Amino acid sequence: MATMNISLPDVMKHWIEEQAQSGRYSNVSDYVRDLVRREQDRSDKIANMQRLVEEGRASGVSEETMTDIRERALRQADLNQ
Repeated sequence: MATMNISLPDVMKHWIEEQAQSGRYSNVSDYVRDLVRREQDRSDKIANMQRLVEEGRASGVSEETMTDIRERALRQADLNQ
């Protein structure tokens, strides 16, 4: 496993140490790894959402009204039950 040194303001350092000592994490490194994992997951979700938005925009404008779309969705939901 690689090592990385970072500089933090004292307030942040103390806060991170408190989080690590809360019992949920075994040490500061464990806490920071968890933060990085969560940020990676969040970034992946944002990228996926952006991809879906771009797909939607590229698909063009529908001729259906919102009422038409809602009714179709409700019919499909009824068929799936």
